[in-house]
Amino acid sequence: MVFTEAPVLSLDLPDPGQDDISTMEFLARLEEAWAVCDRFDLQTEIWRGRILRAVRDREKRGGEGRGTGFLQWLREREISKTRAYSLIQLADSADNLVGEGLLEPDSVNQFSKRAFLETAQAEPEVQQMISEAANGGLPITRKQVRRLSDEFLAATSPLLPEEIRQRTAENLLPPRAVAPLVKELARLPEEQQDDLRRVLREEPELERVKDVTHTARWLHRAAEASLAVRAFQQGDLDFEKALQEAQRLDALGLLADAVGQAQALESAVLKLHTSWRRLGGLQERLWVESGSSTPHLRELLTALQSLSGSTLRVSLGELAGGKRLRLQLVEESPDRLEGPPLPSRDGGDGAPR
Repeated sequence: MVFTEAPVLSLDLPDPGQDDISTMEFLARLEEAWAVCDRFDLQTEIWRGRILRAVRDREKRGGEGRGTGFLQWLREREISKTRAYSLIQLADSADNLVGEGLLEPDSVNQFSKRAFLETAQAEPEVQQMISEAANGGLPITRKQVRRLSDEFLAATSPLLPEEIRQRTAENLLPPRAVAPLVKELARLPEEQQDDLRRVLREEPELERVKDVTHTARWLHRAAEASLAVRAFQQGDLDFEKALQEAQRLDALGLLADAVGQAQALESAVLKLHTSWRRLGGLQERLWVESGSSTPHLRELLTALQSLSGSTLRVSLGELAGGKRLRLQLVEESPDRLEGPPLPSRDGGDGAPR
């Protein structure tokens, strides 16, 4: 697949010190130059994606250690693996749009980089409409692609009740408000979708659409975060019923935030435990290596005892009024939740044990 050559990057920028040009004309000329850069970037990134794809596919030809050459190629050019595969995906998208006859090779130059990426991810019907406009010589912006995608989603999604689709088609509901609702509903279980659709049928108004969108988002956030909260894995907690009760109290947002904070707290505790264990091990090794000839090093290690012992004392800084936080870390065996605290790692002489 061969595209036309990328546009020559020759820009005619207005002089910032020129007094006989209006601000409106000055900004318009800058916007035009920026669009040229966007088109140039798009062509460049498509070709980079093709180059990376060629290197990767060559490595797939077999033999031991296959793929290592591709990774080495990336390292030599300081390209991350994530970046490389995003460029390959862009090249694949370009080849698909052109290869399937939707987009003429010359028409790629009608897109900004972001508009092209949005088009590549859009529904086939939206791709068809955008490609026809580009083939007709119209410049394509990201805003246009998103507007068409929202309109198509709001008019055709089976996740919406007929009342909402009908009012959207009659321009009584803006697609930009309905499209986020579809995306949030798609992330929920069927039972929750049915409950929210029932609410929309009863009141297919804009404010209710916004409310249901927020509710769906909170339901998903709470449910997703709850899967990672270990505290919920104890006992016979019925999270679904807890969600229903919070919804009845109109407190889903608060619950979603609480569950999210619980997940963040548990993650922070895990990182704290890892750092605590590592610091303790390093301190022990340094203590063994030190001796009476290193009094300053011994003093430093003694100061670290406030962080590496079983009781941690951490200053919260001036913003917290100079307060100190005191935490006691007790490691318990998996088969018990309660038990006496483990012996401190602190020795009587301040040395780690």
